[in-house]
Amino acid sequence: MTSVRFVFLFLSISFSAFAQKDYKLWLQYDRITNPKIALEYKKNIQGIVSLGNSETDQVSVKELENGISSMLGNKPEIKSEIKGENNLIIGSQNSLNPDLQKDLKQDLDKINDEGFIIKTIHFRNKKQLIISGKNDVAVLYGIFNFLRLMQTNKSIENLNITDSPKTNIRILNHWDNLDRTVERGYAGFSLWNWQKLPDFIDQRYIDYARANASIGINGTVLTNVNANALILTSQYLEKVEALANVFRPYGIKVYLTARFSAPIEIGNLKTADPKDLEVINWWKNKAAEIYKRIPDFGGFLVKANSEGQPGPQNYGRDHVDGANMLADAVAPFGGIIMWRAFVYSEHDANDRAKQAYAEFQPYDGKFKENVIVQVKNGAIDFQPREPFHPLFGAMPKTPLMMEFQITQEYLGFSTHLVFLPKLFQEVLESDTYQKGKGSTVAKVIDGTLYQNKLTGIAGVANIGNDLNWTGHPFAQANWYGFGRLAWNPYLDSETIADEWLRCTFSNDENFIKPVAAMMIESREAVVNYMTPLGLHHIMDTGHHYGPGPWVSNLSRPEWNPTYYHKADKNGIGFDRSKSGTNATSQYAPEIEKLFDNAATCPEQDLLWFHHVSWDYKLKNGQTLWNGLALKYQEGVNQVKEMQNVWNQTEKYIDSERFNEVKILLEIQQKEAKWWRDACLLYFQQFSGKELPVGVEKPTQSLEYFKSLKFPFAPGNG
Repeated sequence: MTSVRFVFLFLSISFSAFAQKDYKLWLQYDRITNPKIALEYKKNIQGIVSLGNSETDQVSVKELENGISSMLGNKPEIKSEIKGENNLIIGSQNSLNPDLQKDLKQDLDKINDEGFIIKTIHFRNKKQLIISGKNDVAVLYGIFNFLRLMQTNKSIENLNITDSPKTNIRILNHWDNLDRTVERGYAGFSLWNWQKLPDFIDQRYIDYARANASIGINGTVLTNVNANALILTSQYLEKVEALANVFRPYGIKVYLTARFSAPIEIGNLKTADPKDLEVINWWKNKAAEIYKRIPDFGGFLVKANSEGQPGPQNYGRDHVDGANMLADAVAPFGGIIMWRAFVYSEHDANDRAKQAYAEFQPYDGKFKENVIVQVKNGAIDFQPREPFHPLFGAMPKTPLMMEFQITQEYLGFSTHLVFLPKLFQEVLESDTYQKGKGSTVAKVIDGTLYQNKLTGIAGVANIGNDLNWTGHPFAQANWYGFGRLAWNPYLDSETIADEWLRCTFSNDENFIKPVAAMMIESREAVVNYMTPLGLHHIMDTGHHYGPGPWVSNLSRPEWNPTYYHKADKNGIGFDRSKSGTNATSQYAPEIEKLFDNAATCPEQDLLWFHHVSWDYKLKNGQTLWNGLALKYQEGVNQVKEMQNVWNQTEKYIDSERFNEVKILLEIQQKEAKWWRDACLLYFQQFSGKELPVGVEKPTQSLEYFKSLKFPFAPGNG
């Protein structure tokens, strides 16, 4: 009996330690082991002086106290006034005394309302360190930035940092349903326990807010874009209010998805026509009800007339009518409408990639000023690689908001290690040429290309109630990286990888260098073993788990992978050039010319824009068939190399996370081979060619791969 108790106790302790490491994300605040660095920090932080007393100020002091004591091993003294030297002074502009305001005036002029200052100053002839901004939330952002400097072992001896976010709305879209299932969620169930709210506030809600504030995220859409009108009833708004109260001190606004047919479903009206006076008044009254409860409510995200969702087109109206009606309802309270441009219709199966542009571009300049159109990074649907969406840059009079997918719907779910900031950076750096060279997507998003005042970037969340939040330890880096790029779309993904690794695991260069390189390579690996050379949307039906290039029996043509790859004996690829659907014409002339010619089209996008023969010569001299097969093999090899890198890291990190990632990489290697073998066996039927030297031969038949079924794959909501 004693031994059983001992084993149980041992397992509980081990599990608790594991839980703490995995649960703490990039806010580990591990003890600093470099004695020189630790001594510098202790010398420069003799005490903390907080000049404010708001809820946010209290959160800031608590975070600093926790972070510094964990990293240095001693609790800093909390002071109410500036005494002595080497204090860390925190306070917003209004809480600074006149002398400090004068000292910081030039710096305060450089930042916007959410920007911060971290600066070494001499105040009354004594050296101090100050973190300030124009309000208390800005100061909190500065504090998290300062703690990141410490976590990454940077010097704080003489600091002079001013930093501001480049976008207004930096938001997570939770595709969470009211029954706690999560559409495209691979990390457990929804965080929001609606049954226990509003009375029970889970500690996880607070830690969620901390994590988001630490990377500058300032908004969260709590509910799925495939919306449920019940969230707008008083029963649920009481629960939403409770979450808003938790998030407010961290600078996070709550938003909700608005089901367009809500006036019928919960309002007892006979129509949801946006031109109907009763409908207009219903939405105005609903907005007033929400804002009475939640004065800083952010607004609504709307998916309308897409994939079966109701919308203004049900009543012979258009997207402008629908968006502007809702915009009028929230405008008196300072709210916004995020109207998604993800639309495609079974009545226009010519080329799904063209539909969003064709439907939205003619509406440029017609939306109200508090409407922002939310556009996916590519024209299809969060594929491992897509050319940037042609709408970016093509609507100069309309604010466009980027929508990235952090959750890995088409990227191996939470079992594959894929560092998505590399994908995000590739899109943001893409040049639209809409105002000549240098008209990057990032400049569209941050408003600088067309001087748009309303700006934003959204990420479909990968967060669930799993112990480590995201299902895979490295999927945490995608949440982190999204936040960092939402704050500054010009950051380099290598910088982000370095930061995240140091904050999450270790500052040891022997660990950092190879693992950061592995992360940067990981996105290209998944493109290679899933959809090389511009292939896209060849995943299996519904759940999008694993390959299904053979699927051709679905009721709508554009749901079928065969619609996208069009493999036949003559070749493979979707012809979007002038000789095909002419989708290339939706881009600026310079980009159109580049994409329209197979000889100049980047090979990474070749089969996206062109149907080419199996004998087509690639730039490296290989035929298309050989090049395609070798790319699939390269992806498998890259995952094997990722395994080799990770197996060398065991001595640098805790055994729990080491073993978890090791096992997940083994799964990824197995599934990379599955992708390679299934796709090549299928395409080989059309090419009629042998696999080239260097490509491993499949050990299973095509019929075996076709027979695989996954009725309980997660994420279908």
